[in-house]
Amino acid sequence: MSNGTLYLVATPIGNLGDLSPRAREVLSSVDFLAAEDTRVTHKLLTALSLPRKPMISYYEHNRRARGEEVLERILAGEDCALVTDAGTPAVSDPGEDLVALCAEHGVAVIPVPGACAAVCALAASGLPTGRWCFEGFLSVNKKARREHLDALAGETRTMIFYEAPHKLRQTLSDLAAAFGAERRLSLSRELTKLHEETLRMTLGEAIAHFEQTPPRGEFVLILEGAPPQTPTEQSETERLSAAATEVRRLIEAGETQKDAVKTVSAASGVKKNALYQYVLALADDLDT
Repeated sequence: MSNGTLYLVATPIGNLGDLSPRAREVLSSVDFLAAEDTRVTHKLLTALSLPRKPMISYYEHNRRARGEEVLERILAGEDCALVTDAGTPAVSDPGEDLVALCAEHGVAVIPVPGACAAVCALAASGLPTGRWCFEGFLSVNKKARREHLDALAGETRTMIFYEAPHKLRQTLSDLAAAFGAERRLSLSRELTKLHEETLRMTLGEAIAHFEQTPPRGEFVLILEGAPPQTPTEQSETERLSAAATEVRRLIEAGETQKDAVKTVSAASGVKKNALYQYVLALADDLDT
């Protein structure tokens, strides 16, 4: 008996008219559905006058056990449609584990395109769309959140974040601290729904706006990337790198780090404090 197929079916993020005819066909023809919330999916099928199908829940906290169950049924020849409550499954979603599991066992995985909040918000943002990166939800853990944002400090691509309304204000403050209050931002909420809205402003303006207006609805934040480095900035980095190489040579020859930095700084014109911090950062990288 041949394997079944896993279909990744994008469902509407608000407007039911966005479900494609192909998605309707797949949802009607598969043997069973793996759904983030079976109650939400039952309501969707009823609203769209689609036939009810056997369902199993598949979400963050049961994905390992249920993933094996879904795989077993597919290997037995059944076709499955994976759906989330809204949008495209397996993107910033536990469905990615199920896709990986099916791929490991040679199961065909077929995406059925549809609504994606990130792409919709990016298209409407007015910010550069040629190169972008999806960063999803920031961690609620302060250290992990700070490390995530620190890693994006020099990111020149447009960045996409998701955020819940009750966390929006804190996230805007953290973004402003990391990237500056003047960095441009687009905020889209309630996409494709009755109260859909896209705001375009700076991070500082967004903070002021939501101090007066309570955030409502799920948000997609489109953040402008950092400006590309100028040739002058690039040459400064190169000078630091060359100076640090000379510092290491002097240390290997027997000089202390402090004396080596002082000597190279005087000879090269590179600022002593900047060189010292650069050498320390390199040492930390080598230790990790």
